[in-house]
Amino acid sequence: MPAVTESVARVIDQFAKLPGIGRKSAERLAYHILRVHKSEALGLADAIRDVRENVRYCGTCYALSEAELCPLCQDATRDETLLCVVEQPRDVMAIEQTGSYRGMYHVLLGRIAPLDGIGPEQLTIDALVERVRTGNIKEVVMATNPTVEGDGTSLHISNLLADFPVTMTRLARGVTSGSILEFTNKEILTDALMGRQKL
Repeated sequence: MPAVTESVARVIDQFAKLPGIGRKSAERLAYHILRVHKSEALGLADAIRDVRENVRYCGTCYALSEAELCPLCQDATRDETLLCVVEQPRDVMAIEQTGSYRGMYHVLLGRIAPLDGIGPEQLTIDALVERVRTGNIKEVVMATNPTVEGDGTSLHISNLLADFPVTMTRLARGVTSGSILEFTNKEILTDALMGRQKL
């Protein structure tokens, strides 16, 4: 005789498919859904349905949007000469939370990863080149992740944009404030030395 009903087993199976959720966490989530008020549980179901039906990629920058253009692309107060290139929509959210960037974005929807079968043609690189070619962009900030694939993607894009009259920059990297040099790994120290600034 099964320990749980078919419906409970199904919801556990669905939660277990989520990234970072193991079987035990999926069971805890399922039992939480059973404990909360029906309106709260159905509110979650409605939110999931709404996000799948209403959210798409912005027609200009490929960030998440519920309209043809995302709110950032519609914001006339942003600096249209500054373009920050990121890998995923969640990277836009991370940068926006700092409150220190007022330019535009371009989301690649991934990074070049030949071992995973992802080449430049699977990303929005062609659209990025077209934006630089036809727009008023003066600086492109490469904000790909500091990984082998992220750096490779950044280098590929830099090569494609080399003939355009734009300044290419990347996010600063290196030793964080409050850290101790002897405990800092050599890659971080190398980045810090290469990107050193005048006092």
